[in-house]
Amino acid sequence: MNQQGVSEICFEETYAVPQDQTARSLFARLPHGSAYAQTLIECLATGYLVAVVESICIREMQMHVDSMVEVVVGRTVYIEHRGPIPPTTSLRVRGWVERLGERSATFRVQAHDDHELVLDGTVTLVAAHRASIESRIAMKVDALETARGGQRV
Repeated sequence: MNQQGVSEICFEETYAVPQDQTARSLFARLPHGSAYAQTLIECLATGYLVAVVESICIREMQMHVDSMVEVVVGRTVYIEHRGPIPPTTSLRVRGWVERLGERSATFRVQAHDDHELVLDGTVTLVAAHRASIESRIAMKVDALETARGGQRV
């Protein structure tokens, strides 16, 4: 990880909220959420909001790692989802590196719509050794296959 490059990351961009990223839409796809999904409001789901912010931070940090050797992964996400965000809203998402570790970066992130601050929080990412992560995943997949009697899911 190029620490100097990561330390200088600062971004500001606009995100147009699509119609299909509402709480109703997300929970309708989940077995335990489908029963009540239609009772939810048509606003951006917190899960999608987290994914949008985390994906921007990952994209920015990815520019400062050797992707053949390292992979950027999430460690922690702390956000306050402060206001409803209807579909088609334009969000102004901004962030900057607030803390830098040996292999990690903590981003301060905020999002505003035309009326208010709708997200405030931090996202911590790690530049992990790709081979190590791939090895850990392979071990888990093998263990799952063994537990299922060798049947691949």
